Formats: sequence, structure tokens, C-alpha cells
Amino acid sequence: MDKTIKIIVADDHPVAVEGIRVWLTRDPRVEVIATAHDSQSLADLVSRAPCDFVVSDIGMRGINGESNSIAFLKLLLKQMPRPHIIVITMIAHRQMLAGLLQLGVSGIVDKRDGLGSLTDCIAAILNGERFVSTRAAELLREAPSDMLARAGVLSAREWQIFQLYASGIPVKDIAHRLGRSSKTIGTQKRSGMRKLGLDSEWDLIAYLQQIGLT
Repeated sequence: MDKTIKIIVADDHPVAVEGIRVWLTRDPRVEVIATAHDSQSLADLVSRAPCDFVVSDIGMRGINGESNSIAFLKLLLKQMPRPHIIVITMIAHRQMLAGLLQLGVSGIVDKRDGLGSLTDCIAAILNGERFVSTRAAELLREAPSDMLARAGVLSAREWQIFQLYASGIPVKDIAHRLGRSSKTIGTQKRSGMRKLGLDSEWDLIAYLQQIGLT
């Protein structure tokens, strides 16, 4: 009998977690040993439940209030031994996808490519290959050769500013609410954009839509 493939699934949307769990366990070799809803619960599970794969969204809140789970995944990717990490995401941003590959994730699956792509991803990794699903691969193929890869993590304050900005609050009103100057808030907003490789307001709006803030 083939070796059991042990997987932890992490996503902050319960329906997504359950859908992925049910899909994966259609394969009799697969055992989803645990599920997580944020970066902290994922970190706790990985530390006490050895697994072969972590299938994780990156839009979950970070352990220290960061905007996403990338900071934790960076730490996990430095550990040896470690599970294969498959990122599942709705983010269609070339610099971030390239940054994730640069960090060393084993696979990226755009959620719009469907659960079949996740099965293909696991099979490719077990065969010693790295996998990028169709939509993500198309974006990366179109990337300019001089593009900087960026898998950035916003600080808790930068994330707070992005959330307020996404809700339609102007920078000057965010500054008033947080007790800071408009210049300070503007600087922190631009810093966050640089971390994520967002070059324009249009890029920022598209990013906020992809992570579900607008």
C-alpha cells in the first residue's frame, strides 16, 4: 500500500477549508490530519503534527498582526526537515507570485483554476517538480524580465491603514482617526505598497479587491 500523504489545510474561510478537505480525501492515500483558520493556529499545528504538505492561503492574518501569513511561511521554509508548502490564493499579482517562488514554496494554485489543479500540484511535487497552476503561470510568463519579486508582509499599522483606505476613508481622515499626521500616514501607505510591489493606485485597488477588502 502506498504511504499515507499527510496534509494540513489552512484558510480563513471555513467553506474553502471544508471544500479542499473533502476534495483531497477522495484520494485514499491522503489524510487531512488538521485544519487551521489563521497563521497562529497553523504554526501550532505544524509544530506538533508532522505532515508532508501544508496547503495554505496567504491572506490569513499574521501571527503578530501582519497583513498575511507570508512571514510565518518564510520561517517554515527555513526549517529542515519541513513539509512541502502549496500556496492557494486569489491574488493575481506577478511580483508577489514570483516572490513566493523565490522564497521556495513548492507550488502555487490560483483558486480560480479549481481543485483539480491542487491534485495536479501534489502529484507534480511528489514527482520532484515545482508546480504553478494555469492562471498564475500565465501571469508570470507575461512578467517583464527586470521585474522585482516581492512577497511582502505589511506591519500591523500598514495593514490597518490599508483596511481603512479600502473602506473608502481618505488619508487625511485616517490620520485624524489614528492621531497621526497625513504625511506620516501617506508615508506608511506608500511603504506598504512598496513591500507588495504595487506601483500605482490602480495596482493597490486591484490588490485590495483580490484579497476581499473592497
